[in-house]
Amino acid sequence: MNQPKRNNLKSKLKEGKLTFGSWITIGHPIIAEIMARSGFEWLTIDMEHSAITLNVAQNLIRTVELCDCVPLVRVRENNPGLIKQAMDSGAHGVIVPMVNSKKDAEKAVKAVRYPPKGIRGVGLARAQQYGFDFEGYKKWLEKESIVIVQIEHIDGVKNLGDILKVEGVDGFIVGPYDISGSLGMPGNFDHPEFKKCIKDIMAKAKNTKKPAGFHVIPPDENEVKKFIDLGYKFIAVSLDTLFLGTLCKNLIKKLK
Repeated sequence: MNQPKRNNLKSKLKEGKLTFGSWITIGHPIIAEIMARSGFEWLTIDMEHSAITLNVAQNLIRTVELCDCVPLVRVRENNPGLIKQAMDSGAHGVIVPMVNSKKDAEKAVKAVRYPPKGIRGVGLARAQQYGFDFEGYKKWLEKESIVIVQIEHIDGVKNLGDILKVEGVDGFIVGPYDISGSLGMPGNFDHPEFKKCIKDIMAKAKNTKKPAGFHVIPPDENEVKKFIDLGYKFIAVSLDTLFLGTLCKNLIKKLK
């Protein structure tokens, strides 16, 4: 039984290359398979804002991985126990919400890694090939695992420079809804204060070697291009429910 192959996403993050992924909130492997085969380089299984359970997440991880796409898990919170379960289930990395300080970032990285660099407890689950290749997994973990911190509060924006200096943080992704909420204007992406905040994020990110990410919510090519032009490299394009709903609504509207 072999460990996952070298993580191409890890290499691309280090090299600052543009990558595209998306969000899975529907807990069915067919959804994961369709999206993984569509050309996304990575897919995030959302365990924060969906009804996806750990058992379902493990099957989605397996499906995405078998389609040669990188499976990530957005955990519910910056909790070592939740991060450990996601990684033990075979996730290639985690996206950790509400990272607002250097201390938060260090906590997330340590939860992914084994001692002495981390605090993760050792189990023999899917990631470790059910006990048949712990040593192989341990080596893979150090070289290939991914930690993306989610910047979704104004405090995280203020502390972004220190957050990105933490060893083991591979990049960050902006959560636009929660950032706008922390500014007192949830969902108001056209407000000048929100737009200024997004520009401030990129200004700070350019002083580091860590790639900037953004979750572009509308399934709209022009919206995605706006953030590419701003310099974002780790781009999440919409999510499964909006892909499905938008196509259905647009088609029916044209037919009627």
